[in-house]
Amino acid sequence: MKTTDSRRSFLGQASAVLAVPWIVSPSSLGLGRFVPPSDRIVMAAIGCGGKGRHNTKMFLEDSRVQVVAVCDVDRNHLEQAVAEVNQHYGNADCLATGDFRDLTDRPDVDAVHVSTPDHWHAVASVAAMRRCKDVYCEKPLANSFGESKAIRDAARQTGRILQCGSHERSTNNCRLAAELVRNGRIGQLQSVLIQMPCTDPHHLEAMLRKTPDNLPPVPGHLDWDRWQGHTGPVPYHSERCHFWWRFVLDYGGGEMTDRGAHIIDIAQLAMDADQTGPVLFEARGEQVPGSPYDAFWNYSFVNTYANGVRMTGSATGPRGVRFEGTEGWLFVAIHGGALTASSPELLPEYARDGRAAGSDEPLPDDFRVRLGRSPGHHRNFIDCVISRDAPMATAEMGHRTATICHMNNIAMRTGRTLRWDPVRESLINDPAAGQWLVPDMRPPWSV
Repeated sequence: MKTTDSRRSFLGQASAVLAVPWIVSPSSLGLGRFVPPSDRIVMAAIGCGGKGRHNTKMFLEDSRVQVVAVCDVDRNHLEQAVAEVNQHYGNADCLATGDFRDLTDRPDVDAVHVSTPDHWHAVASVAAMRRCKDVYCEKPLANSFGESKAIRDAARQTGRILQCGSHERSTNNCRLAAELVRNGRIGQLQSVLIQMPCTDPHHLEAMLRKTPDNLPPVPGHLDWDRWQGHTGPVPYHSERCHFWWRFVLDYGGGEMTDRGAHIIDIAQLAMDADQTGPVLFEARGEQVPGSPYDAFWNYSFVNTYANGVRMTGSATGPRGVRFEGTEGWLFVAIHGGALTASSPELLPEYARDGRAAGSDEPLPDDFRVRLGRSPGHHRNFIDCVISRDAPMATAEMGHRTATICHMNNIAMRTGRTLRWDPVRESLINDPAAGQWLVPDMRPPWSV
């Protein structure tokens, strides 16, 4: 296995921009152009693709943060990230590497964001927490139940702050929707409808693609072996890699874990189920023959909770979650959080007609459950790194939502109804389905 023997070989192949010092210079800590506050959080980025660059940008905009290093196995992504960080600070000091351990091993790094493809979330996040780093990890928390549980357990054991990138939890209207449901505004909750359409242009394109007969060589700027990590190895195929990996079950869970990790997450929040989950999973879906993608499309699922509430999902739109109670219904759109209801009177006046609720809008006096508001998902993470309070999307919350997504995928893989114990976190009387709970991990990677 060449990964262990050539830990830093990627650096040797990179351009001069990667040849940077290990020791952080004074200017990279803000002693030149910037004066650092006493609580400056030194941060590093693991994953510099589209979402990774967005997350880095969000943290760069927080004056309490100093980004000092970036990691990616694609040299093109890496060079772009280095240029953006250096431009922001007006220096040339950002460390660049193809091995995330070069960042997690650094004693000066306080926190990392993990914005890799899903199959790398657990390996990187667990390693970071074990090295005393706080972690902002993209959603879904991981690409399997076992990996997700490992992240949750590592957060418990180390006491590190972990914010799952389920940023809809920081949307004011989503939090308001959960408060309306939990305070009985629609009466007794009876059912939840998850709407996850597969009609976006990239969905339609993915469903039409066929695996080509002739595969191209691995581009020189990409370390394909390291990109695969604990999966594979398989031949390189560009349509399995950047962005499109989300429809390959070894790397992502399809739309079930992509938008599903947002929509189902808000359902969990509104049902006060962040410490638990369904006890019964029924799911059906379609895979496209001859496609490079084995993710499921045109799915439908029914997840039943111990209290009898059924969460029903389908590939229909509009995208969001509908809560149905004995006295009306409430729908919250994903993304954006626009609220609609069976009667306008169910909503506070400031949230009617699709308007976004402000962070300081008053709640009805009789609301017993008040969930608070977020200053923004990234800022909330930094707030909690400093205060050590729990963030809006803890490891436990991210793990419970990810578990639902993965169990639906397993139900579709097996074609069977699955019984689940959310307390022991185990399947009931179906050992064959258990093979999908924890992946076989290719050495040297493990959690």
